[in-house]
Amino acid sequence: MIDMRKFGVIGRTYLHLNRYRQILQVLFKYGFGDLIERLNIDHYLEIGLRMISRKGDASIESFSRAERVRMAFEELGPTFVKVGQVLSTRPDLVPLEYIDELAKLQDRVPPMAIADVREVILSETGETPEALFQHFDDVPLAAASIGQVHRARHKNGDDVVVKVRRKGIRRKIEIDLEIMHHLAALAEEHVAEIEVHRPTRIVREFARTLERELNYQTEKGNIERFAKRFAADDTIYVPRIYAELSSNQMLTMEYIKGVKVSEVAELRAAGGDLKCIAERGANLIMKQVFVHGYFHGDPHPGNVRVLPNNVICLLDFGIVGRISRQEREDFTELIMQLVAHDERGIAGALLRLTDYEREPDRGELEKDLLDVVDLYINATLDNFDFSRLIHRHLDVVKRHGLTLKSFLFPMIRAIAAVEGIGRALDPDFDLVKQAEPFVRSVHTSRFNPRRIVSETMETGGDFLVLLQNIPNDIREIMRLLKSGHARIEFQHRGLENFLFTIDQISNRIAYAIVLASLIIASSLVVLSGIPPRWNEIPVIGLGGYLVAGVMGLWLLISIIRHGRM
Repeated sequence: MIDMRKFGVIGRTYLHLNRYRQILQVLFKYGFGDLIERLNIDHYLEIGLRMISRKGDASIESFSRAERVRMAFEELGPTFVKVGQVLSTRPDLVPLEYIDELAKLQDRVPPMAIADVREVILSETGETPEALFQHFDDVPLAAASIGQVHRARHKNGDDVVVKVRRKGIRRKIEIDLEIMHHLAALAEEHVAEIEVHRPTRIVREFARTLERELNYQTEKGNIERFAKRFAADDTIYVPRIYAELSSNQMLTMEYIKGVKVSEVAELRAAGGDLKCIAERGANLIMKQVFVHGYFHGDPHPGNVRVLPNNVICLLDFGIVGRISRQEREDFTELIMQLVAHDERGIAGALLRLTDYEREPDRGELEKDLLDVVDLYINATLDNFDFSRLIHRHLDVVKRHGLTLKSFLFPMIRAIAAVEGIGRALDPDFDLVKQAEPFVRSVHTSRFNPRRIVSETMETGGDFLVLLQNIPNDIREIMRLLKSGHARIEFQHRGLENFLFTIDQISNRIAYAIVLASLIIASSLVVLSGIPPRWNEIPVIGLGGYLVAGVMGLWLLISIIRHGRM
């Protein structure tokens, strides 16, 4: 498991200095030296970064900054490609031109050597592929940054696919995440326009996402949950898992032939009903989001197959999203208030769906929301344009220092992907019309008498427990006050740069003292005439002068580089 407790420990970055140099070299190459200089990395890794060339590559000057970000991420490898792919779904963090570029990121990696594949399988099961399967194809079906897929035949005759995690990929990702977290911490401290997005929190969220992708047992559990929840739905098919041939680094599942949902001509040739497929795909995502609160996080066309009789089958369950009942209700409340054109209700629902350090001016927020509502004054639930509406609300959210809660983005991404598939299959496809019964069902479920009684009793029980605990809490406070053990903690802010400066000054003073001592000691050795000698001058003394000269030159260069004489 990725240990996030390591993150932020500056000293650990020295353990990965070569990779740190490589990352910074690539960023300089693609013209991001201005940002790196603002991070004040030299305060922390001054010695290790001296050999880095800080010149950009002249050949990339014709590319936009967004294109250069994508190119740098691709060159830096799997962790950064995954980060870019996640950021491409976060319009609250990344400007639109960057989202369009990052969405182009692909895992361009060579296949893993078959010897490594066999080694991983042997380490996980204790047996070779030939002992486990009737047949195992050495040529992979697909290769990605985290793992690759091979076809095989189960001993019972079933056609299966075997996903195998890349050898050593976990360690590489952990190193990149530690460095990434360190860079994020520096950006949070030194770059004001980035600080508001709390990049260290984003890196931690991303680490949790990657942990789920790295552990195939997680994907196995996801598939089993989906199979259980949709067991009674004959319009959906979930691939079978072979648990005895699955582990953390290996996943064996049923081979699904089917037709890619994006292959419209093949679907027609196979007798598929495109309108029915679009509707079933939309119903599938709506059931996942609004009924189960548990949904496939990446339903792009490559992960959706159509089986005979227009049955929908999803693949690759490595990423799933979760949305609680309360979050579903808050989201549907926002939609209903938008339909009602009530800016006060919209503001309240929006604040429940966002995080903020300081509540914004409610009046100003309502005015900005009213401007958006006026654009949809004639809208009803069956002719809403969610895509445009979401982007307009994101502008308002940013303007008021709000951050949408993280669960919203994978949900919006999944719904948008299904909408794109639906429109490709059926030009008359209306996602909102498909969503309407689910939205209304969630909205009205809050007023179910049985639920109201249940929640009232639950709240009453919590309040009773609180009342029972108040005397004990007061007694404990009084005890601490009487014994003198009550404490008030103060937290200092803004002293980090001052502390770094003091640390740097003290280091240079100590360095200068050592340098002066070396010069004095070498002079005494020279005056004493201690052998061995070179041209009547003691060699030990000459060596001391040479070391002192190198140290003095190094100190001078460091002072000049930092612009302080």
